[in-house]
Amino acid sequence: MDVDKIESALRADIAAAGDPEALDAVRVRYLGRKGRVTAMLRAISDAPAEDRPRLGAESNRIKILVEELLAARRAELVPQDENAFYAAPIDGTLPATDGSSGRRHVLVQTFNEMRGIFHGMGYRLASGPEVELEYYNFQSLNFPEEHPSRDLQDTFYLTDDILLRTHTSPVQVRYMEEHTPPLKIIAPGRVYRNEAIDQSHAAEFHQIEGLYVDTDVSMADLKGDIALFIQQLFGSKTQIRFKPHFFPFTEPSVDVDMTCFGCAGSGCSICGQTGWIEIMGAGMVHPNVFRAVGYDPDQYTGFAFGIGVDRVAMIRHGIDDIRLFLANDVRFLRQF
Repeated sequence: MDVDKIESALRADIAAAGDPEALDAVRVRYLGRKGRVTAMLRAISDAPAEDRPRLGAESNRIKILVEELLAARRAELVPQDENAFYAAPIDGTLPATDGSSGRRHVLVQTFNEMRGIFHGMGYRLASGPEVELEYYNFQSLNFPEEHPSRDLQDTFYLTDDILLRTHTSPVQVRYMEEHTPPLKIIAPGRVYRNEAIDQSHAAEFHQIEGLYVDTDVSMADLKGDIALFIQQLFGSKTQIRFKPHFFPFTEPSVDVDMTCFGCAGSGCSICGQTGWIEIMGAGMVHPNVFRAVGYDPDQYTGFAFGIGVDRVAMIRHGIDDIRLFLANDVRFLRQF
């Protein structure tokens, strides 16, 4: 291996390169997969053991030299003046390219509007972890041990007692543990459920949970707050109705319907000719939940409700597939 001969040829080839393309050809000739320096490095393993240290040092020296000489020659061939690009003639008659500005995601827009309404009603913002303890997600909220939502097919468990929260209700418990009534909060956030994904179901979606606790809070207070919120969000003529339901953490519990935005209650294909659309679940906080956080259920009462941000956005904008929210399709997102 004549290292001096390779070095001499290298210097001559680099000096003779008159443009970046010719210089890149020199790089390939010496450092490419079949290059001369690459062959030197591969030949080291076949050399006698006593010669390998010397050959390795020489080969590495040549490799470093190639890179340094290439960089220096490239700097000579390519102008380094940052203004060189702008020195080229510009055709001012060419049509301009429209700028593309960013915007907030439709879910963020929807949440911000909902939060603003609740803020005007006196609700404060509360938050909690998405990776939650089973105690806060189920046990403290009065879920019985045999409740189906605790099953693996409905909940993403990380360990036996750690999971991805299935609702934002655990935030209520954590907040009540650290605060005394009166309190009025909303707890927004991402939640997870082991759902079969289709156009109306997702494994990851967003909720806003509401909680109001004080002395003498009643179902009338709950209905008044929900009606005010719905009318500010969907229009002053929107009506609501309560239907009996069951939730482990509220008693009594209700499903909340609102008059269909498409037909104003007269019946259409959107509401299945009923005139009503289900919008949220709600109810009076169960005494067992108060006991879990150290509140006296004989002294305090309260209500809670939960509403899906994704569902509100779908209703307001006529979106028929929940999967679009997380698809990152710019064509869809630019509409809002």
